[in-house]
Amino acid sequence: MTCRIIVADDHPLFREALSRTVQRVVPGARVEEAGCLDEVLLLASTGEAADTLILDLRFPGLVDIPCLARLRQQLPRTTLIIVSMVDDPAIVEQVMQAGVDGFVGKSIAAEEMGAAILAIRNGEVLVRYAPSGFLPNRGGGPGGECAVEQLTQRQHDVLRLIAQGKTNKEIARALDISPFTVRIHVSSLLKALGVSSRTAAAVKYTGS
Repeated sequence: MTCRIIVADDHPLFREALSRTVQRVVPGARVEEAGCLDEVLLLASTGEAADTLILDLRFPGLVDIPCLARLRQQLPRTTLIIVSMVDDPAIVEQVMQAGVDGFVGKSIAAEEMGAAILAIRNGEVLVRYAPSGFLPNRGGGPGGECAVEQLTQRQHDVLRLIAQGKTNKEIARALDISPFTVRIHVSSLLKALGVSSRTAAAVKYTGS
């Protein structure tokens, strides 16, 4: 089945370039473009649910972080990726707490951006906004992280399944919760562990 990917940015040249990158890394995808939030909502409300929405943070109609959180709730089955020139860790953290699946900086190279989009679509909760690497999550304990043993029982269950290589949809089925709820748990446990990818979290689990 052909998947739908919406690329939403109000700058036509960047939107076109990003669409080409998406088409290259996800061959066969139906890539649709939007220049404002109304266009996004119109596209999202027609046809089958969009597989992925790639959205500029500074986007007409997207007035604040709560608006982004509401959009997340409106599109529970859609992978939501934010692209932005913003490089303030505090703002990036707020964006991630709104429930998005990943944050990608516009300043990184096209190859890196394509790889980041693929990783997020494959279930990584990823933050990358500079060529130097990943933005470290802020954990709750000394050194910005906590031990696996300090996770909640639900986070521990999710981490165990991540370590088994399960996708968000498979985790949702195993725990009888929604994929959206899984994304929230994954984001919170990565923050707690002080890591930026599922792979790194799995390594912590197997080493605990």
